[in-house]
Amino acid sequence: MKAVLCKEHGLPETLVIEDVASPEPGEGQVLLEIHAAAVNFPDVLIIQNLYQFKPDLPFSPGGEVSGRVAKVGPGVKQVKVGDRVIGSCGWGGYAEEIVLDEAKLLPIPDSMDYVTASAFLMTYGTSHHALKNRAEIQPGETLLVLGAAGGVGLAAVELGKAMGARVIAAASTEEKVATAKAHGADDGFVYPTGSLDRAQQKAMSEKIKELTGGKGADVIYDPVGGDYAEPALRAIAWKGRYLVVGFAAGDIPKIPLNLTLLKGCQIVGVFWGAFTTVERAAHEENLAELMSMFAAGTIKPHVSKTYALEDAATALNDMAARRVQGKVVLNVR
Repeated sequence: MKAVLCKEHGLPETLVIEDVASPEPGEGQVLLEIHAAAVNFPDVLIIQNLYQFKPDLPFSPGGEVSGRVAKVGPGVKQVKVGDRVIGSCGWGGYAEEIVLDEAKLLPIPDSMDYVTASAFLMTYGTSHHALKNRAEIQPGETLLVLGAAGGVGLAAVELGKAMGARVIAAASTEEKVATAKAHGADDGFVYPTGSLDRAQQKAMSEKIKELTGGKGADVIYDPVGGDYAEPALRAIAWKGRYLVVGFAAGDIPKIPLNLTLLKGCQIVGVFWGAFTTVERAAHEENLAELMSMFAAGTIKPHVSKTYALEDAATALNDMAARRVQGKVVLNVR
């Protein structure tokens, strides 16, 4: 089978494509014939050894896939050969085949194609867990989404709207804000790119306050970090919840903790990957809710572009350069 391999840590250009032996499923495992693999920001980090998970070299990036069960190992009870499934793998997805524990698989509804399925779980799972379990967002509250046209950001926009919030989208271009509005955002604004000086940070805070009638945002969803975190937090409402989702800007912000005192607010970490195993029952409940929302047409991944497996480096560079809106996917078959 063909696989995109990271043999040395570095930028996407260091990846190679090679023929490797097909893996064999063991006890409780299945061999999945991959049809599509989503490209996510953690894939950019993991090949540089900058992610919290650090697989041994060589490995394939790619944390979520969709495909067909090709073979089952001993003891497999929940799936059979031929089943269409979504697979959560952490890494290993940029390949034609992968072995996964059956507990890491989710059936694909008949109404969902492989490309959509590969782009569904991580972004909606993260954003749903963030808004429902961590922020406990309520109808009528205001939700500010940073990086609102990215994968998790756009999912947060759709889910926030579905949960009854007023959604404000913040992104780096007018085009991206327009995309977020097309997916349900009520309002939005463009923030500067690159390093923000004090004047730019203050202007960002003032814009958020302006769009919230001076109150500030009840919930802030932040997958960006960097220089955007502190000005957003300064514009949070009393008893607001600031969701720490990721650091796409590259830098992990250092927050003055006196702001939490002045605002009576919470800074809340969101680690969906750990949640799926530590709180398995709650995770399964969330999955059922998300599938119901998809069936009802309330949510649907925005896949802005697909790439061939051989173009994985290009896809990752587009992700790193923030040229992506919604999700991009590798068409493996």
